[in-house]
Amino acid sequence: MWIELITELFPEAEFAPPADRAALDDLEQALGQRLPVGLRELLAEADGVLGDLNLDVVWSAERILADNQAFRTSEDFAELYAPFDGLLFFGDNGGGDQFAFLTDAHGEGVFVWEHETDTRRKVADDLADYLRRILTADGDDWYTDGSGH
Repeated sequence: MWIELITELFPEAEFAPPADRAALDDLEQALGQRLPVGLRELLAEADGVLGDLNLDVVWSAERILADNQAFRTSEDFAELYAPFDGLLFFGDNGGGDQFAFLTDAHGEGVFVWEHETDTRRKVADDLADYLRRILTADGDDWYTDGSGH
């Protein structure tokens, strides 16, 4: 389902082999939270999705774990930014901005964290909406010009 949607939106997308169920269970256990259903389903089809210019549209399960742990435990980040405990990062724009779900409200949409301003705001209604927006956009305007939510 997810691969078909992504391929329809961006035929040049590249997909990693699927993550196995045990790896996804381990990811959830290590993070201490469940993945949003759609993200878990996507990772079970493709453990990572690359878009135009090798944009990390959806990270691998391994990177989701590593980056979220780093964001949540970095002393440097703690001094510079508001806490990241409420975010589950899963993709980025290739220039420092990160895309995330809220950890306690998986049905609330996709949010962007803009690294230069520490701004966090909703940019898509759900994973499918995020994929439609990021894979059909020309650059970052889809979330930086106020056309997001």
